[in-house]
Amino acid sequence: MKEAYLYKKLDNNSVQCNLCSFRCKLSDGQNGICGVRKNEKGTLYSLVYPKTIAKAVDPIEKKPLFHFLPGTKAFSIATVGCNFKCLYCQNWEISQYPLEYDKIAGEYYPPEKVVEDALAAGCKSIAYTYTEPTIFFEYAIDTAKIAKGNGIRNVFVTNGYMTMEAIDMMAGLIDAANVDLKSFSNAFYSKICGGVRLKHVLESIEYMKEKGIWVELTTLIIPGLNDNYDEAKKIAEFIYQTDPSIPWHISRFYPTYKLTNIPPTPVQTVEDIRQIGLSAGLKYVYTGNVLGNEGENTYCPKCGELLISRFGFEIKLNSIKNSKCPKCGEKIDMVWS
Repeated sequence: MKEAYLYKKLDNNSVQCNLCSFRCKLSDGQNGICGVRKNEKGTLYSLVYPKTIAKAVDPIEKKPLFHFLPGTKAFSIATVGCNFKCLYCQNWEISQYPLEYDKIAGEYYPPEKVVEDALAAGCKSIAYTYTEPTIFFEYAIDTAKIAKGNGIRNVFVTNGYMTMEAIDMMAGLIDAANVDLKSFSNAFYSKICGGVRLKHVLESIEYMKEKGIWVELTTLIIPGLNDNYDEAKKIAEFIYQTDPSIPWHISRFYPTYKLTNIPPTPVQTVEDIRQIGLSAGLKYVYTGNVLGNEGENTYCPKCGELLISRFGFEIKLNSIKNSKCPKCGEKIDMVWS
């Protein structure tokens, strides 16, 4: 176990965790809502440091990040645990593991070894992903520090429920984040994700942008739950007001975990919501989980020229020159190195 970052000691050996926006107050012997942070006699510990439950070499586009180091590989790691309880979690076997089995799983995999393996695999970044990286924050931050010293960038794939204090620690270490903006409804976040409040996610997105972290957003469209076009318009308006150059990924839902009774999202719905985003003035809006769809591609927001052609996570064509559209000279918002 490792002593946790970002917590406050209280009376009677109690503590308050200030890592995510639940800000759990824990009595001696109590675990946080994530299941992987425990108060032991007035000291808060991470139970998953450094215990990896999953690792892989992925294309950065799989995160999905389309505008951050395009065409490169990311070394991806995760521990068990999550502070959300999404009914449609595609990685529920590991995200909900501590709560389902009341124990911690994972292999010993120290930060130094993570970076060593990332370098050996030719990866340009390390992605803290699959489960929620906020709950293995100490492991991610310590790894990110070593990675930075070796010229490797760092990426969070996150639900965005961390505190401002956590983002302050991320700044300068975590270079990019894909945030799941799951809905624009408090009722959805509360009922479907486990008592979550929308405003904390929105605040995190805005603050990450303010701190210089490259941000892309993903919304998984679930029939009957968040596929309302008025809600999609509200999301698009929020993104536009924050920064119209934030890429927005609109993904198709497939039945999983506790929502196996809901059918896959119609492709037309995904395409319609993409058009809502573009009509709202967003520069880059993508379709996800719809293989071969034109919405996988990057187009110039000024002249409409095809700039990057993708098939799934593979780049088939990249015509961007010196960060500009070769046809009209428009600057394309991307991080290349």
